[in-house]
Amino acid sequence: MSDDQDRHHDPDAPQWQHQDHDEEESLDLGGEAEEGQHAMVPARDTLPERIYLLPIHNRPFFPAQVQPLVINRERWEETIQRVAKTPHHTVGLAFVGEAALEGLAHDDFPEIGTAVKVHKLQGEEGQLQFIAQGLQRFRIQRWISREPPYLVEVSYPREPVDAEADEARAYAMSLINGIKELLPINPLYGEELKHYLNRFSPHEPGPLTDFAAAITSAKGRELQDVLATLPVLARMQKVLPLLRKEIEVAQLQSEISDQVNAQMEERQREFFLREQLKVIQRELGISKDDRENDVDTFRDRLESLVVPPRVLTRIEEELDKLAVLETGSPEYGTTRNYLDWLTSLPWGVHSQDQLDLVRARQVLDRDHDGLEDVKERIVEFLAEGTFKGDVGGSILLLVGPPGVGKTSVGRSIAETLGREFYRFSVGGMRDEAEIKGHRRTYIGAMPGKLVQALKEVEVENPVIMLDEIDKMGQSFQGDPASALLEVLDPEQNVDFLDHYLDVRLDLSKVLFVCTANTLDSIPPALLDRMEQIRLSGYIAEEKLAIAKHHLWPRLLKRANIPKKRINLTEAALRQLIEGYAREAGVRQLEKQLHRIVRKAAVTLLENDQQSVKVSVKNLETFLGTPLFRKEQVLKGEGVVTGLAWTSMGGATLPIEAGKVHSLTRGFKLTGKLGEVMQESANIAYSYVLGHLAEYGADADFFDSAFVHLHVPEGATPKDGPSAGVSMTTALLSLAKHRAIDRPLAMTGELTLTGQVLPVGGIREKVIAARRSEIFEVILPDANRRDFDELPDHLKEGVTVHFAKRYRDVAKVVFG
Repeated sequence: MSDDQDRHHDPDAPQWQHQDHDEEESLDLGGEAEEGQHAMVPARDTLPERIYLLPIHNRPFFPAQVQPLVINRERWEETIQRVAKTPHHTVGLAFVGEAALEGLAHDDFPEIGTAVKVHKLQGEEGQLQFIAQGLQRFRIQRWISREPPYLVEVSYPREPVDAEADEARAYAMSLINGIKELLPINPLYGEELKHYLNRFSPHEPGPLTDFAAAITSAKGRELQDVLATLPVLARMQKVLPLLRKEIEVAQLQSEISDQVNAQMEERQREFFLREQLKVIQRELGISKDDRENDVDTFRDRLESLVVPPRVLTRIEEELDKLAVLETGSPEYGTTRNYLDWLTSLPWGVHSQDQLDLVRARQVLDRDHDGLEDVKERIVEFLAEGTFKGDVGGSILLLVGPPGVGKTSVGRSIAETLGREFYRFSVGGMRDEAEIKGHRRTYIGAMPGKLVQALKEVEVENPVIMLDEIDKMGQSFQGDPASALLEVLDPEQNVDFLDHYLDVRLDLSKVLFVCTANTLDSIPPALLDRMEQIRLSGYIAEEKLAIAKHHLWPRLLKRANIPKKRINLTEAALRQLIEGYAREAGVRQLEKQLHRIVRKAAVTLLENDQQSVKVSVKNLETFLGTPLFRKEQVLKGEGVVTGLAWTSMGGATLPIEAGKVHSLTRGFKLTGKLGEVMQESANIAYSYVLGHLAEYGADADFFDSAFVHLHVPEGATPKDGPSAGVSMTTALLSLAKHRAIDRPLAMTGELTLTGQVLPVGGIREKVIAARRSEIFEVILPDANRRDFDELPDHLKEGVTVHFAKRYRDVAKVVFG
């Protein structure tokens, strides 16, 4: 039954179709077949020599088929009317494939087609329908009409077969068995088809083969090939593989259907059983519905909490509302989520602080090498908390270059106190709702980060780190830095209001630790609320200790490589620090050590070595050419070494002054200097110009000299007032024609009257001088206290001169 398979539909082409025939227009065939004449039996009428042709597109029609056929009335009505006028009511069906009806030529028709008898012709709504009874194959001998209605002269070829031959009988039995095997597993084949099959026998292999081909879903061209094969044995050899393929597809389809049905039945069974169980448990009073379960869950959470009265009142109101809402309503989900947040917060739950100074020093020393001043500040902070009884309500700000350990210091503070630690970065944050939450009227509203932190740590007094607080942004969604003013104010955060919770929350017991690289971008109002602790850069000795005690063991452990298999000498480690990792922190140092581990692992595996030694001699093999060469201190007339502070730490800043010509008086600045630095240069030039005689220089030197002042590394932007003393000294050295005869660095701001004002970053600048092997520095007298607070290992071997006025500087430099 070929209509059981999927086909491409063309409304103009004849189509097989099962259809009810009530209330249809009946056309006279002029000799309608007797009742029962269209029964599913091969026709034995005398076949005409001339027949009209109907092209079909989907698949060829076989002599063994009896099938309804639907055609386009407008296009083929004349052909059918002519067929109706013939005494034999026979028409030829020819498979033309995908050829378009409009451009159909006689060459598109195959040589072999099927003659069918037309029964029960009926028409409705632009279509004609009739039952086609396959009679016999025909071969087109001559075209009489090559335009519709197509008329051809045909012959009816014989189908040679020896039905009694063993091979033919075997193929016939195989076809019958295949058809019987296909019918039960394909529900599309009904009982009528099974009875029809009983009419075929192995002694009539031709009709049997055609019937087997007709019930397959093979492609039209394959079936046309079968139709055009006249020898029955060869035809059976082609049909049997098509039938076996159809059986395999039907079996696979049946297996898939069985699996789907089994899954559906199992799920339905589970669903019914669960529903019955719920009903039984509800009747017995041992089960509750989802709404009651939610209410009980929230009430159970409240039993172990100490909830403030105002918050408890709000929770009770929401629980009463939840009890009357339908579980499927959107408001139920919103209310449930709100109660889930309210009851998940650690109301009245605190962890006990461990205010043991001895243990605090042990933890800090274990986790950090160097930073002695920072450790001391933290211990002082904890000692104060010992007398108060707690350290809640404090806000610390750790300021320092990248990679100096600000985040790890925050973790150590939490471990020292025995508190939970929660960190989130506010860098790039532009929405104040990240801090104070969204209002519940919005879809997908959530509390702010602080409420989320308290829910996660499950105590009211954790250590919360706000990382990168100097990198917050602003947008139309609000200013998160302003939102933090309430959070970081001990007088206000007792009653912190989150927009989502809409109840007051006590943050006064939280220890906030903030980190920043610079203070410039932090709003003054916010900076005023925090206690600053500066973490300056590390010197080489501190980096060496950090690498030996922390970085190198951690990298080996992470790579699962035994320590004895990679031998990194101390000399190589020093060379690595000096040549590859001069930044203030240790992040670049860790990257270079990791690079050594990777390359050493490759060497161990490829060369099958037991160990690898990394020394000064082969360090470049692992890391390449050093990124930094030993800084050469510039010398000569008009050349001075200044000291500068950057966000990456301290640095030496050479300043050069030179006389270009004596044609005219002038002053030129280069080196990508900022406005403040340009003003410092102009002040230095004016001061030297007015005090040349006082310092023993030619008073007329600048009258005809065009002077050029340059700060090297011209691609690097530079700004700040601390180079005033250095620029003055460079101009005075040029005017006196005297070069500085020893390694000497200086820093300080100069006024027009010659006063030396204090500057910042003294620790970083001293470290930069030591790194360049400069052990004599000039600092403003007002920075004496900053220098005295430096660790002894930084001050050791350094000669410091403090200057109140510039004449103190000139006395040190020129004697």
